[in-house]
Order: sequence, then C-alpha cells, then structure tokens
Amino acid sequence: MFTDMNEAYTKTLLEKLVKFDTQNPPGQELACAHFLREKMEKMGCKSQAVDVGEGRTNVAGVFKNGPGPTFAFNTHIDVVPAGHGWSSDPFKLRESDGKLFGRGACDAKGPMTAMLEAMRILIAAKAHWSGTLLGVFVADEEVGSIGAREYVKTADAVDYCAIGEPTSCATVVAHKGSVRPIVRIHGKSAHSGMPDLGVNAIIKSAPLMQRIVDEHERVRNKAHDLVGQASLTVVRANGGVADNVVPAFCDFTLDRRMVPGEQEDEVLKDLKTLIEAAAKDAGTEAEIIGYAPTTGPATETSAHHPIVSAAQHACHHHNLKPTPLTGFQGGCDLVHFRKLGAEGVIIGAGSLQVAHQPDEFVPIDELFRSVLIYRDLAFAMLGDGKTPTINT
Repeated sequence: MFTDMNEAYTKTLLEKLVKFDTQNPPGQELACAHFLREKMEKMGCKSQAVDVGEGRTNVAGVFKNGPGPTFAFNTHIDVVPAGHGWSSDPFKLRESDGKLFGRGACDAKGPMTAMLEAMRILIAAKAHWSGTLLGVFVADEEVGSIGAREYVKTADAVDYCAIGEPTSCATVVAHKGSVRPIVRIHGKSAHSGMPDLGVNAIIKSAPLMQRIVDEHERVRNKAHDLVGQASLTVVRANGGVADNVVPAFCDFTLDRRMVPGEQEDEVLKDLKTLIEAAAKDAGTEAEIIGYAPTTGPATETSAHHPIVSAAQHACHHHNLKPTPLTGFQGGCDLVHFRKLGAEGVIIGAGSLQVAHQPDEFVPIDELFRSVLIYRDLAFAMLGDGKTPTINT
C-alpha cells in the first residue's frame, strides 16, 4: 500500500535543510520556509509562506483528501546558535559512525525531514485514508514561539498533531511551561564615597533573593509524573551604571518553570505577591518591568487518548522494543496547537541531550525509523480503519 521510503533522498533533504542558517537569534527563516513551501507543493499540497516578522516566516502545506479529521505535522525552522567547539562546519551535514552531524540535525531539522518524507509517502497512498494532512513549519520556537502563536490565531481547527522534537523515537505527551518576569528593585543613586546618601538597589535585593529560594522550595513540591518538578530561579542580573555610583536600580530575570495543571495567571499572581513582599521587607520599591520571551505554558495529552495509543503502537513496532511514555523538561509548541483543539504527541529522532550542543547529531537509523513512525501515526488517525501494510 505504501511506497518505500527513499533513504538517500531523506539524507539529502536533511543536508539541504541544515545548510540554511536559521540560528535564532536572529532566526531568518525566510529562505528555508520558501524551500519547504516548494517541497510541499511538489507533493501536491497547497502551500503558503507567511511572514511573522522581518525575515521571520512560517510555512504551511495543506493536502485535502476528502472528509475526515485534520492531522498536522509541526516542528520549527529555527535552530539555536551554533556556538563554538564543533569538529566540523555546523551547517554542512557530516556523516560518521552511523550519525549525521550538524546544527539542527535533531533539533529540529531531522524531525522536519522525516515529516516531509512521511507526508510524501502518505500522499502517494491517498486512496487509503481520508481527511486533511498538514505540514506546519514555524519560526522562533527556540526563543518565544512567535511562529506558532501567530499561526494559531488564524488557522482552522486541528484534530490531531505530531510535534517534531528529539525524543529518541519515544512518545512524549507532556511538557513544562515557563514565564520569565523581569523584576526591577529601585534605589537611589549617590557617590560611592558617600553611600549613605543613597539607597543601594543591589543590597536592597537581598530579601528578594531569599524569598525566591523559599518559593522554589515551595513550588518544587508541585511534581508531575512525566516532567518532574516546578521551579523558580534567577537567570540574569543587571545593576548599576558606574564603579563610583551607588546603583539606583537592579534588574533580575526570573525563570519560573510550570508543570501541567498549573495556570499561568495564578503563577504570575503569586510572583507579584512575592515581589511586593520582598520590597516591603527591604523598605524600597520593586516592580515587574517586562517579560522575557518564552515558548509558553505547560500542557499534557491524556495517556488514554487514541493518538497516544497509536503513537505507542508505532514506536513499539519500529523501535522493536517497548518505549515508555515520557515528558519534556523544557517547552515546545504543542501547547499552542491545543488552542486549535488538537490532541497531540511529541516524537522525533535524536536525543535532547545532544541538542543545543556542539557536534549535535541524529542517528541515521533513528531518522529512518521516525519516518515510518510518523507515517503510521498519521495513517492511524486518518485511515479507513483497516490494518495498514507495514514496511520495516
């Protein structure tokens, strides 16, 4: 029923995608997005690239194949900065010891490659399923999920989705969320030779630091079976203007990680209360002056949902062993697709442990297995109810 996977083409496609420099910041997904649009159009999809900022571009391909549900493949075009320490050019795919090395090889141009090949196979077998197949590839997931946030504002409803992230071809059904308030502690400047004439904002921040430590101990008790504990910490600090001036302000960026079940508005309310109490302790003023971008809140798909069962079946079959359900410590764009009504899973080749690192890689056998997992997952949700012919 299904056409064979083209392994040589799959590796070549990943090579071409890695070659696009989409480091975020600044992202610059435009050229890669148009390449993806052309690829999906050649499959028979109606495709459109949409700008979501200067050089920031989403692309979506739609293949309508009669009545039925809508299934979306989604992952992100941007990659984290290459950084230093690579053994070879990070934007030139290198094969060695059964692995493909390059920035984005597993996060997430490897999953993107596998999704495109799965789409090609499914479209060739369109007589055996009914519904709408989407390929949605978005900008900015690595920073603030601008692409996914913009896509869901105008997109039609989606029933099911597979989010491509490195999971070692296991099924992930939950991920953490985060908020990052930027807190300013106010003081009063003075000559540092006469510090008593001023109010040192850095020193006045001490009660805030202690309250953050205490709050972390409280929220870490909010544990989730798949993603672990909630948390609160400080990730940036900036204060003062010169070595001889008492600092009139000190800014801190806080990182509050949320687990599924926590509500962002309640978390923000608690943080505001904490900051107000710390300012009262210090006898000064404090305020939230902004928020650093994040991927968004936490979410979870029920382990009993049919898409989870279908994902587990496909993963077990092609991995030739059971793979337990798990969760992400970080965030991803699944939470945004939930706004379209989608139930979804996160699956992809490669390990999160090598993502964002020098010499990032995807195992070749996992890359190929992920094509078949994606294919079978989409078919299970769109198929005619008959058992598909499986190519191993």
